[in-house]
Amino acid sequence: MKKIFLLVILLFVLLVGLPFLGVLAAGKNVIQYCEFPPLTHYVSHAPFSWYFFSGLVIIAILLLVLLFFQLHHKQSSAGLKTQTNPTAFPWWGNLGLLLILVSWVVAWNRFSLFHILQPYTFLPLWLGYILFINGLTYLLSGSCLLTGRPVYFFILFPVSGCFWWFFEYLNRFVQNWYYMGIDDFNVIEYVFHASLCFSTVLPAVLSTEQFLSTYPRLTEPLKVSFVIHCRRTRFIEIGVLLASSIGLIGISIWPDYLFPLLWLSPLLIIVTIQKMMGQATVFDSIRQGDWRPVWLPALAALFCGFFWELWNVKSYAHWVYSIPFVQKGHIFEMPILGYLGYLPFGLECKAVASLVEEVLQRDASQQDSSQGS
Repeated sequence: MKKIFLLVILLFVLLVGLPFLGVLAAGKNVIQYCEFPPLTHYVSHAPFSWYFFSGLVIIAILLLVLLFFQLHHKQSSAGLKTQTNPTAFPWWGNLGLLLILVSWVVAWNRFSLFHILQPYTFLPLWLGYILFINGLTYLLSGSCLLTGRPVYFFILFPVSGCFWWFFEYLNRFVQNWYYMGIDDFNVIEYVFHASLCFSTVLPAVLSTEQFLSTYPRLTEPLKVSFVIHCRRTRFIEIGVLLASSIGLIGISIWPDYLFPLLWLSPLLIIVTIQKMMGQATVFDSIRQGDWRPVWLPALAALFCGFFWELWNVKSYAHWVYSIPFVQKGHIFEMPILGYLGYLPFGLECKAVASLVEEVLQRDASQQDSSQGS
């Protein structure tokens, strides 16, 4: 347990401290990065660039080719089994669907009767989504996070609130998104309401990952895919940690060029430190050819991302993007290439949720051992 807490403290110091180190190194005004609530925009972004855009398009194509190849590589119909005895759709799943429909109508319309509710539709929409996606998973497999692992499921909510506040913090240095329709919130109201909204992120992504895992045509080919052998050396681990740490420092100095590292550097730092401390990581399974722990959370975040952006686009309180070099081809408010960020974000969700899971498992093991003695 001490090892896990040491890991969390070390990650906190690095992930929070490194961007501010970049601000100091660049000689920028520290005060403006401490503004709260974050309303003003002091980063001037570069205009659209076909070179940068084309480079990201190539990366997106390569990822699609990789996924397509894996889903069709040695696919065997023997493993493609569906559930023969599906369960009934649970009542709380219907409640979730009702929450989605009602909140969606309120979010996208400006009924004077519901004017006071307009800024608060995000939370019921995503609570409804979480209930509904768990209901679908329960219908297809007979189990879900809500019913099968309720303690883990509910702990994800407060952890998620802290988790997304970290990305709000990182956004202070790159200013890739900002919020509209929140001008009437004071600081206490903003913190309280935002924390409740942020608390839905991890439950939504992890519930969606489990939902995707119920589809054999998606999971079975990834279960036995190609193997990547990577020799574990301290030199490589230190090199990756240094590079990702420098990248996190650099987002404060060159936000236009290094903004993608807002999503990549935290993932690499988390995984590398886990590896150096002998912990399991989200990438360990690919050494046995199992790519499910990599692709499923990434696709789950992308799946959630579609609905985040869909429900955001016409809501009263919403976010708007300002991303250098790629600010074209929007799907809702998000530039189309911005959706690439959801892939590493899904892996970060999985990595943090795995830490929670490990703490719970160790607590359970300690309780069992104390009862046995």
